[in-house]
Amino acid sequence: MVSGEGEDAAGYGCVPRGRRTVEDERRTVEDELQPRIDALRELIGLSRTRLDGRTLDEAGQVLEAADERYRLSGEHTVVAVAGATGSGKSSLFNALAGAPCSEVAARRPTTSQPVACVWPGDRAGAEGLLHRLAIPVAQRFVPAPGPAGDEDLRGLVLLDLPDHDSAAAGHRAQVDRVLKAVDAVIWVVDPEKYADAVLHERYLRPLAGYAEVTFVVLNQVDRLPGDAADQVVDDLRRLLDEDGLALSEHDEPGATVLALSAATGEGVGELLDALRQFVAEQGAAGRRLAADVDAAAERLQPVYVAEGHTGLTEGAREDFEERLAEAVGATAAGRAAERDWLRHADRACATPWVRLRSARQGASPVQTLPGRTLPGQASRAVTEQAVRAVAGEAARGLPAPWAQAVREAADKGAQELPAALDRAADAADRALRAGPPAKPRWWTVAAAGQGLLVGLQALGVLWMVGLLCGVEWAGRGPGWLPALVLITAGTVGGPALSWLCGVAARGPARRYGQDAERELRAAAAGCGRARVLEPVAAELLRYREVREQYAVAAGV
Repeated sequence: MVSGEGEDAAGYGCVPRGRRTVEDERRTVEDELQPRIDALRELIGLSRTRLDGRTLDEAGQVLEAADERYRLSGEHTVVAVAGATGSGKSSLFNALAGAPCSEVAARRPTTSQPVACVWPGDRAGAEGLLHRLAIPVAQRFVPAPGPAGDEDLRGLVLLDLPDHDSAAAGHRAQVDRVLKAVDAVIWVVDPEKYADAVLHERYLRPLAGYAEVTFVVLNQVDRLPGDAADQVVDDLRRLLDEDGLALSEHDEPGATVLALSAATGEGVGELLDALRQFVAEQGAAGRRLAADVDAAAERLQPVYVAEGHTGLTEGAREDFEERLAEAVGATAAGRAAERDWLRHADRACATPWVRLRSARQGASPVQTLPGRTLPGQASRAVTEQAVRAVAGEAARGLPAPWAQAVREAADKGAQELPAALDRAADAADRALRAGPPAKPRWWTVAAAGQGLLVGLQALGVLWMVGLLCGVEWAGRGPGWLPALVLITAGTVGGPALSWLCGVAARGPARRYGQDAERELRAAAAGCGRARVLEPVAAELLRYREVREQYAVAAGV
């Protein structure tokens, strides 16, 4: 056994050998993991302004660990030997290393700081990993020559950790720190403490997702009589199953459970064989990081996974636009525009006498849009209710942070919405005051007809006046009858023509009112879309983007 940084330099030497199959397998693991890491990184970037930093801290730490782990070495597999006081983990560590690297004694706790044994491989990569794990130089060793130091374990970095149940708080802190950075763990239990609640509740149960990089070893089986070892192993497997830790059976991926005795060497060879295959695959780092990503994704699930369908339905959009139309009085505006068109038609088609009387009485008062408290003020209450309703519908089913973001986007847009609706309503008021943009031709024809009828009426009156004054027409005129006919035609025809024009004006007036209502509705809907619906849709789109990235990161 050689100890110390200067003395083990030769032991770190790298011997070239063919590894094409191993490299391909490792790259396959990395190729499957890399898209998930990229998606997690994109997920964090898209979520920083929506989620608090503490929610994203763990995912950020996973990314940092992945970047650092791949940057240091892909040739090494870091395996920690962990266990409780008196479980014999240091003895097993020494048995695997082939020499007493870690102190073994009756005094407890024995191991006060991590000890590393590094099988020959890429020296720079191993040193980087050991530096990352904060393993002191004096605690770094190479295996002794022999079966444990054979080349099949080349690239293995084996750590002996302090007792996880040590009375020294610093020892437990070191265990927790190192367990977050290693690629795999060999949990050593003994027949007396294999069911210890601290082990299962603090470590095995929370780390159930790391089954593929977990070994559970029942040590000291030499102390058990007869078939008691098999019974203890069966009970241990039962407890692990209750912890949710998948077990490797029938070539299925999962935790490896073995029984051995570090003192007698029984079963140690089987563990070495498992480690040889495990190290040769060079996939432990990728599987460990994949489990880290799984754990981070599981903790992030409540803030990314919605309950059922999300988004704005067409019905919600239509209801929102209908409420805004109500706020600006679109329906009443259409009716007012219809009445205004009829008023202009009546004036254009009225008899000259009616127009003269209207002119002497003065113009009709200018109308404003009904349904508004004052000109230029849309209904604030209706507007606020509309925004709350559409925001609530959009946020329904979303995780709390994204629901809050949707409501904030709607509220921010709602601050400018009433003023925008006021401007749309004021524009409709001005259009109402200006009257129809173009007068129909038949108004001119009707006005000409009214003038003709007045002319006939005037001619009849003159005719009658002439007869009363004794004016004789050339020859013997028709007498009083033509005068009466002309007067009657002018007197009755004018109002009759006005009535007919009024009947004819109802259809165009209705269409004019409908157009005015439609335009005001469209203007109000445009204001609502620009200031509320589009910001809400942008938040929903961002949520869909992060939901897609979350699905990739979670491996769904």
